[in-house]
Amino acid sequence: MTENPKFAVIGGGSWATAIAKMLGENLTEFFWYMRNENAIEHIKDHHHNPNYLSSVEFDIKKLHLTSDINEAVVYADYIIFAIPSAFLSAELEKLTEPLKDKIIFSAIKGIVPETGLIVGEHFNKIYSIPFENIGVITGPCHAEEVALERLSYLTIACGDAKKAQIVAKNLSGNYIKTKISDDIIGTEYAAMLKNIYAIAAGIAHGLGYGDNFQSVLMSNAIREMKKIIKKVHKMKRNINDSAYLGDLLVTGYSVFSRNRMFGNMIGKGYTVKSAMMEMSMVAEGYYATKCAYNLNLAHGAKTPIMDAVYEILYEGKSAKKVFEKLTDKLD
Repeated sequence: MTENPKFAVIGGGSWATAIAKMLGENLTEFFWYMRNENAIEHIKDHHHNPNYLSSVEFDIKKLHLTSDINEAVVYADYIIFAIPSAFLSAELEKLTEPLKDKIIFSAIKGIVPETGLIVGEHFNKIYSIPFENIGVITGPCHAEEVALERLSYLTIACGDAKKAQIVAKNLSGNYIKTKISDDIIGTEYAAMLKNIYAIAAGIAHGLGYGDNFQSVLMSNAIREMKKIIKKVHKMKRNINDSAYLGDLLVTGYSVFSRNRMFGNMIGKGYTVKSAMMEMSMVAEGYYATKCAYNLNLAHGAKTPIMDAVYEILYEGKSAKKVFEKLTDKLD
């Protein structure tokens, strides 16, 4: 790998915009792929993304904007994917250029519906990319606070510490602190699962439960997360580290959390369809709930919170009645 590797960002949403902002403060040039050609022209003319984090201004001299994913892949050594997991397969189908020699980092917090795999496992099994060339970018960090330049923390996980350090270096800044981890599978599962628990927190809020119950819910959620992650990837980790507990808390409590917002609407009586239509962004936890629930059928971890969210979202059960039963299962 070259001393000064080339980077590309794949995606046009809030996280892609936040990552482009961070890279733009460290690199002299990089590629940014998004499928929305109107957004590309707007960024070229007005120096900001019209659809997401529009307060962020870009130095256009550093940006190679493209609506051709292959152009970005050919250019880059390191490719950061930051698109909803539900749309990943469709974007990858556009590829005619190989990924096998690329370093892939995922800022996606979800499961690929077509394979039922987290993103790192998907790239490994479907595209034969070795795990030492796959990494994860996780929080606790909201894209909106990156845009506001509020102090934020990122965890960069990869089996190859040098590659993690390269990504960490190019995302770090005055308001971005980074740490590296070797728990690529655990951090990615945690990033996916916390969205499910944030939906649960939102449902609870929508139903009128207060802060006391929310604290019990989150306390149980981190223990539930630990059980699941231990089943799928057993290794020494501290579940209270920021990449796990911190990311869970910020997603469960923050006003910026789209998964909490989605759950809040469900708790207030919205149908899944109507809640999705009203939100302008994808709630990854909706798709993750079904995949994680089915995944856990094979592992058998005790997951009353995840089961409750599944029953409400996919079995059409009453949120009020499901949560009344859930309160007796928590401690």
